[in-house]
This record gives sequence, C-alpha cells and structure tokens, in this order.
Amino acid sequence: MRTGQIAKTAAFCACALLSFSSVSAATAAAPIKIGAIFGVTGPAAYLGAPEEKTARMVVDDINRNGGILGRPVQLVIKDSGANAEKAISFAKQLIEEEGVVAIIGPTTSGESMSIKDLCQKAGMPLISCASAETITSPIAKYVFKVPPKDNYIVEWLYATMNKMKISKIGVIASNTGFGNGGKAQLEKYASKYGITIAISEVYDANATDLSALLTKVNAAGVQAVVNWSIEPAQSIVAKNMRQLKMGQQLFQSHGFANIKYVEAAGEAAEGIIFPCARLIVAGQLPDSNPQKKLLVKYNADYKAMYKEDASTFGGHAYDALNILKAAIESAKSTDADKIVAAIESIRNFSGTGGVFNFSNADHNGLEMDGIVMVTVKNGKFVPYEGN
Repeated sequence: MRTGQIAKTAAFCACALLSFSSVSAATAAAPIKIGAIFGVTGPAAYLGAPEEKTARMVVDDINRNGGILGRPVQLVIKDSGANAEKAISFAKQLIEEEGVVAIIGPTTSGESMSIKDLCQKAGMPLISCASAETITSPIAKYVFKVPPKDNYIVEWLYATMNKMKISKIGVIASNTGFGNGGKAQLEKYASKYGITIAISEVYDANATDLSALLTKVNAAGVQAVVNWSIEPAQSIVAKNMRQLKMGQQLFQSHGFANIKYVEAAGEAAEGIIFPCARLIVAGQLPDSNPQKKLLVKYNADYKAMYKEDASTFGGHAYDALNILKAAIESAKSTDADKIVAAIESIRNFSGTGGVFNFSNADHNGLEMDGIVMVTVKNGKFVPYEGN
C-alpha cells in the first residue's frame, strides 16, 4: 500500500473512532433519574394507571429525541395503590436510595400531603398530580402541582348552578384527602354564589352501596347533588340515584374525567355534569383554541399506544414531566434549587391542563379559564351546552 493511501486510511479510521467514541460517550452518559409515585392499582387506578402509561410514553419520546441535556431519562415508578403509608415509604426510597432529581405524583391528594413535608425537608422537587388546595397552599419551596385548584372547580360548578336556577343542594364526599378538601371548598364558596347546602355528608371511600346516604339527601329536598370523590363510588352514586328514582341533577368533581367511570355507571351516567380541563373534549374544540393541537396530539399518541382514550389524569403526568423537562433544560442543571427557580420562571407553558404561569407565589400556575363544563351524552363526554 502506498504511503498516501496509508495516511488516508489512518485518518479515516481516526475519524471513525472519534465518531464512535462520541456516540459511545453520549450513550454512556449518566441517566437523569426521575421518580414517580402513582396509584396504578387500588381505588384510584382509573387515575394512576393512565398517569403511569403516559409517563412511560413521554419518557420514551424524550429519549428518542436525545434525552434531556444530552442524557437519557430513567423513570423509576412506584405503585402506591393510593396508600399514603406506601407513598411515604416510596418517597424515602426514591430520595435516599434511587437518587432521583425530582418526583412526579403522587396520584391522590392524601398521598401528596403525606409526602409534602418529607420532600420539602429533603430539598426534593415534587410535582404532584393531585388537586387539593393544601398541596400548594401554603407554598412550600420544593412542592408544585399541575391539576387546577379545587376552588376553581367549585366556582365553575356554582356558576353553572346559578345559570340553571339551582340554589339548594346536597353535598356528599369520600373520606379521603381529595374528598375532604373538595367538601371544604364547596362549603366555603356556597354563600358567594347564593347556594344553600341543605345537607353535607362524608362516606367511606370503599363503600359499595350509598342508597341509605342518598335517601337521606333526597329527604332534605335538594335540587341537585354534588359528589366529590375519585373512587369507584362515583359510578355507584349515579347508579344508586337512578335506582332510587331521584330526579335531581348530579354534579361530579373533576375526578370524574375518565370515561371508565361512565362505562361503570352505564345509563345512570347520562346527564352528569362536571368541570375539568379541555383534554377529554379536545376534538370538539374550535380550531382557534390555542390548546387544541397539543391536546389532539396527546390524545392520538396515547390511543395509538394503549388502544384506549386518554383522560385528564394521564394529562397530569404529561404536564408534570414536560414542565420538569423544560425546567431542567432552562436551568441547564439537575440541581434541586435551580430546578425550582426554573419552574417558578415558566410562563405561557401550554399543557393539557391549561396554560401554566408559575411564580414563587404560585406553585400551580393555572387560571380558571383552563376549565370547561362537560356532560355525558350517549355514553360520551361532550361540552356542556350551558357554557
């Protein structure tokens, strides 16, 4: 072989080796570990399961597109079964053993509140997928949440009741962090809207029949019933009201925003009204809506991968992960304090739950305009025409 050819071959091999080394270095980059606590099984499975599926889908997409800061993302998921004690144990594992840079979840308000102080003391960024007002009020430096505030949901419900000339209602709620939080907000804002709560009751989240409670509510002479829960009881309330031939309007919280609850309630779900983010009616939004493109894409991607409709709960995981990704990229760091500062600087971030504008005084970042009223018609979710 001639000297010139040898030199060219050597140069080519050197370039190839350099290229291979670069790829190997990128591939070998230490992963960014993100923890997730979801109630994949148990009473909140209709919430936690789509959160877990969405989180996996989002992380796969992130890694296909080069990861975050050139590093792959490793998602460490723990199934709490919506149990607060398990959530605490898993949070400790994620912080002390797994070395995650942040935690998304938990699924429920009770779990989120159970690990709020733990994450705060550990300096661990937490982006909750639950909605209780107390998760971010009072503000804790390291704790955020992506579902809308409970009081926004309550005020949408009451504004709708005003339009329907409903002024006397019965409130029932499960004995959970979510249920108790919602009940408190319903009672707090009733007078502002001229609503009288004739009866307000709490029931066991594991109840399989609420006929006796609903008979008591019916006897109070109410025009409507508001149920605030996330458990299967949501469907049971609807079926029991139908069995008792109660003619009052049934309102649910945003916890009803999974079509599986409608399927479980069957015909009894017809006409239920509830407020939620626009995700579950994305295809019916006008093209001018600034969220529509993102919502339709998420819906399509989720359905293509899992052969089922997306729900607002999966959307919470979508928002939490993408907000965290944006913050790490903006901070150019996985340092906890820098992540927090970056989240607090996020403005006009379009997510499934609305447009987020965080600050050091607002760790939720959503306004009331991200919510719409939805009803059930022919077994499907459709925008409530009274909006």
